[in-house]
Amino acid sequence: MTTATLKDHRELGRELDLFSFHEYAPGAIFWHPKGWIIYRTLQEFLRNITASQGYQEISTPVLIKSKIFEKSGHWKHFRENMFNFEVENETYSLKPMNCPESALVFGSKTRSYNDLPIRFSEYGILHRNELTGVLGGAFRVRQFTIDDAHIFARQDQIQEEINNLLKLVIEVYKSLGFNPKFYLSTKPDKAMGDAKTWKEAESDLEKSLKETKVKYDIKPKDGAFYGPKIDIHIDDSQGRDWQLATIQLDFQQPESMGISYVDKNGKNERPVMIHRGLTGSLERFIGILVEHFQGSFPVWLSPVQVTVLPLSDKFINYAQKVRKALEPIARVEVDERNETLQAKIRDASMQKIPYLLVVGGREEEAEKVATRTREGKDLGQLTLNEFKMKIQQDIDKKS
Repeated sequence: MTTATLKDHRELGRELDLFSFHEYAPGAIFWHPKGWIIYRTLQEFLRNITASQGYQEISTPVLIKSKIFEKSGHWKHFRENMFNFEVENETYSLKPMNCPESALVFGSKTRSYNDLPIRFSEYGILHRNELTGVLGGAFRVRQFTIDDAHIFARQDQIQEEINNLLKLVIEVYKSLGFNPKFYLSTKPDKAMGDAKTWKEAESDLEKSLKETKVKYDIKPKDGAFYGPKIDIHIDDSQGRDWQLATIQLDFQQPESMGISYVDKNGKNERPVMIHRGLTGSLERFIGILVEHFQGSFPVWLSPVQVTVLPLSDKFINYAQKVRKALEPIARVEVDERNETLQAKIRDASMQKIPYLLVVGGREEEAEKVATRTREGKDLGQLTLNEFKMKIQQDIDKKS
């Protein structure tokens, strides 16, 4: 496929019935059933990985008093990008990030040094006030969700946490078929805190990059206002560079938010806050995946994984029997339309459905399915158990 024939994610979204955009909500996505399956499948994939590594999921309010952002430092550095309005003589904001709210959850009870590290994950809806002129499909939106996490750790735990996060990023991106590139982003001109603390944080991140033997480049003055970060980039199938994941080391917000834990001597100590997002905005990430795969998602991520095509109306009952047999492990539909087999195959291929199962008299008698792929490869007749093993293997391998 040449660059000239590649399609934009908005065009593919319409053709595959994944999502749409409307004038009534500029900068926001209307998810259709198939697109929402992709969204939830990706989210579950991330949830399962992080749950196995000791993350606890939380949820915090979307609408919150702006005072919290004054306290955290975001008001000074980020106010123009926030949606703010008056409610009963007080200023409220639609939250643009989850970090101050996570700090409130941490600070809601006394924490011991033995409790740390505490890893909170959150899939909260965020809003940022982007100008209408820069909005662009899923790539630049006003409403979005980050696969966010905030780790509260002791200073002696920083290295191990960052090292584990780097390994986690590599694992996730390998599962999606990407080779991540790493960048150390250092202190910007406008930043909270003193130079010594920033130098220490930058040193911690650089040490982890070296310990995990990750190749990296430097992005001078590109850190967040509260701390340096490691930015992770990928190249898509079209050779475009995207910044996605981020790991940020923050000594500032624990101070400004006034959170602490009790050390082994009974004294209050400030935790370190590590911010982590694996994909960045899920909306933007899915837009990238749509264009990267040009709608031909890997089997595990495809909204419809199998379509069963009866040769005529008399084989619909057997087609439904096949569907029921496969439904426990795959997303299956039956094409019952009164169309020719060629038309059904063409339409299923255009919808990028990975597997097409043709069933007629021979298949019903042998309790088999004539199997072909969306690319037109004929896999011959397979028993239901043989096909189950094949598609289960595809799903498990994330292929």
